[in-house]
Amino acid sequence: MKRLLFSLAASPLLVAATIPSTPDLGTAEGRCRANELGPSFLVDVTGLKDRKGKLKLEVYPANRVDFLEDDNILISAGKTFRRVEASVPASGAVQLCVRVPSPGRYAVSLLHDRDGNRKFNWRVDGIGFAGNPKLGWSKPDATAASSVALSGPTPVEIVMNYRRGLGMRPIR
Repeated sequence: MKRLLFSLAASPLLVAATIPSTPDLGTAEGRCRANELGPSFLVDVTGLKDRKGKLKLEVYPANRVDFLEDDNILISAGKTFRRVEASVPASGAVQLCVRVPSPGRYAVSLLHDRDGNRKFNWRVDGIGFAGNPKLGWSKPDATAASSVALSGPTPVEIVMNYRRGLGMRPIR
């Protein structure tokens, strides 16, 4: 009983210790500058299903626990989280740039939010990862979905996956 009362009393402290989640978390840190020269990923996006909606590129620590973890939890814990969002261009090549804190290995995900609701819906939206791992019905391994950022812009190609039959795979 004492443990229950203690945990109930401590829970407001735990809630207060996290940063409220907003769509802007990690965007200022992730935004590349014009002619970016620092550690970053220069992501070429291929295999888009169509040219509607938004793209949301996110960077996480490349480990199982933190990969695809809630943004406010990562930032509150002082861990790496970066985000870049952009409308899908009407035509032409699609390239996004996201800065990272330093050279090293990071897990990278890219959401094609076709319906614009800011959430992943496997029936509608597309998803892709650095390393282009084969997708099943669960998230890929963080190492398979990661890439090593160098001291300057590091090129990465992400192939988008969409629901096809009983799985998620590229359209090609």
